[in-house]
Amino acid sequence: MMVLPGATIGILGGGQLGRMLALAAAPLGYRVHVYAPETELVAAEVAAQCTRAAYEDRESLAAFASTCDVITYEFENVPSETVAFLETLKPVRPGHEALDVAQDRLAEKRFVEALGGRTAPYRAIESAAQLDAALEQLGLPAILKTRRFGYDGKGQVRIDRPDEAAAAFAELGGTGLILEGFVRFQAEFSVIVARGIDGHEAHYPVCLNRHAGGILARTDIPAAGIPDADVDAATALVVQVADRLGYVGVLTCEFFATDDGPVFNEMAPRVHNSGHWTIEGARTSQFEQHVRAVCGLPLGPVTPTAPRIVMRNLLGDTRAEWPDLLADPTAHLHLYGKSEAVPGRKMGHVTFLSMAPPFKS
Repeated sequence: MMVLPGATIGILGGGQLGRMLALAAAPLGYRVHVYAPETELVAAEVAAQCTRAAYEDRESLAAFASTCDVITYEFENVPSETVAFLETLKPVRPGHEALDVAQDRLAEKRFVEALGGRTAPYRAIESAAQLDAALEQLGLPAILKTRRFGYDGKGQVRIDRPDEAAAAFAELGGTGLILEGFVRFQAEFSVIVARGIDGHEAHYPVCLNRHAGGILARTDIPAAGIPDADVDAATALVVQVADRLGYVGVLTCEFFATDDGPVFNEMAPRVHNSGHWTIEGARTSQFEQHVRAVCGLPLGPVTPTAPRIVMRNLLGDTRAEWPDLLADPTAHLHLYGKSEAVPGRKMGHVTFLSMAPPFKS
């Protein structure tokens, strides 16, 4: 069912992704109602309404839903049970099935393997003995991760030597863990696909990503050096994921480029940091595209607006850079309005559009 402009879109989560979704919804004539429990909600600053309440508060959720025509979410750690409850009241796009997969790294890997995708080798870990056995099987180095709630490098510890295993196991809580074998890769890239209610899809250009400390530092378009065969295989897998889930909205999957083809890393059932370049760098931004999809509108064109595009995250206190960025005619500065700049916190991003020919290397 199409939700026409003039309606209200509910967004679960109040961070910068919700903020940019609300900013994209406004020119299309939609109002936004943000629901989240945190005190600081940067999305609420640009929304028509805001409810601060727990995700488990069904009375507040029902009141929120009564004001919305369609509901979506801006991050994948919204409880799946919350989304399932809201689905009994109003359309929620994407649905809770996507969260069931994305919120558990073990479930996510098994889901992708069932579709024929390749992941890093892994073992479920519930005891120190299981960890020791898994390290013997997968070798070193390896990455021990929590199965749930890890993002931006959080909830994971690299193990380089056997004597580091016990400390890593204790640091991550000793249960509900997954050990991933080390993947030797040439590059990291992401595939961003938008899928409408009718199943129609729009594929953005593949994004070449560079991380620092587990946090995305930079994204380049075009993704120079990623073989076309890898792009095709990864995109086909993302399409399978979206189709199997009956997904509606923007979906992002991250991959490693290896000598043996793409290796799936993780999925994000939402708009994604590696797609921020699309605000100025594509004819339809990922945020507008998500709004279009969840409201049942036609998807927009994804053609890049420049031959070379670079997006860089602004982490921590970058205030000294702002004047130079604002003076750069190729730069487009986005600040998220967060009150406290701490190391590693995403305070904004900047996108550079170049009319020079793209890199060949």
